Order: sequence, then C-alpha cells, then structure tokens
Amino acid sequence: MSYQYIISKRLDPIFAISIGLAAAVTRINREEKEKGRSTPESMDVLRRRWTLAWQGNAQGKKN
Repeated sequence: MSYQYIISKRLDPIFAISIGLAAAVTRINREEKEKGRSTPESMDVLRRRWTLAWQGNAQGKKN
C-alpha cells in the first residue's frame, strides 16, 4: 500500500502546520471572547505573551 500525498510530498507538512495554527488561533479567539475580550485586545495579549516568551528564552540562553 503506497502513501498518497494530500497535496505533494513537500507541501503536506506546510499544509498540516497551517491547519494546526488556524485551529489554535480559532480556539484562542473563542476562549478570549468568552472572557469578554475583543479580537484587538486578544491580539495585544498574544503580542505580550510572545514577547515575554522570547525574552525569557533569550535570558535562559545567556545564563
């Protein structure tokens, strides 16, 4: 039995990652709306978390 690619051998992983990211964004947006936040407020929270994660990662490498 040979494996058939959905799109192509090289594009299938990119397709899978994009579907996963879209699902994550949808879930986060839904949860943020349940907390009473608008989409722009949710994006601000995401930006702050992203910045903190990268700063924490960079500080971890310096030690």
